[in-house]
Amino acid sequence: MDTWQDLTALVDERLEAASPSERGVFAAGVAERLMGWHEALPEDEQTAFTLGLRPLLNSVWEGVLGDPEAYTAVNRGLAEYMLSDYCHNDRLVGPDDAYEPAAAATLNAAYAYLFGCTDFAVWAGRRAIDDQHLEHLAGAGLEEGDFLDTGRALIDELKRQLRDLDLIAACSSELRHARFGLPVLTSVRLRVELRTPLSCRG
Repeated sequence: MDTWQDLTALVDERLEAASPSERGVFAAGVAERLMGWHEALPEDEQTAFTLGLRPLLNSVWEGVLGDPEAYTAVNRGLAEYMLSDYCHNDRLVGPDDAYEPAAAATLNAAYAYLFGCTDFAVWAGRRAIDDQHLEHLAGAGLEEGDFLDTGRALIDELKRQLRDLDLIAACSSELRHARFGLPVLTSVRLRVELRTPLSCRG
């Protein structure tokens, strides 16, 4: 049986071998699932900062699926974040809103789209195995008093990421040129073939 360490290493290897455009789609998919999860939380558990990143995530999707005009919107969104009080390296001093899983994944997806670096895609994927999110995954469908198996949820999430990478790889020839712009009909088809299944939280 695969261990979570083996699966994590395999995800990292697959992202290293992927094209920059494929990494951007992967990161956007992870961020979308986490954002959907956050948006479904009770209102008093949601954060304004995370919800405020929804337009940035939508722009990332447009960019990774072939709209070159999205670059400006993503660049502006990240610049606003970097100039804000939320962008800092000291969680003991500044606000920690950007460390929330959906927020962090969205910001890393934006960086992955702009720069194509492996690390940003890896870090986006790591946000889906944050303790808070794993507890949510492990608790889905359980009755009160049932055992919360976060170890199983961790392995399931990593296998999900590998399946996502398989799906993305099937469109690699088109995605390779996405950052330079794709025909509108191609972008529309990729939204159906990629954004919809990658966004599914099930």
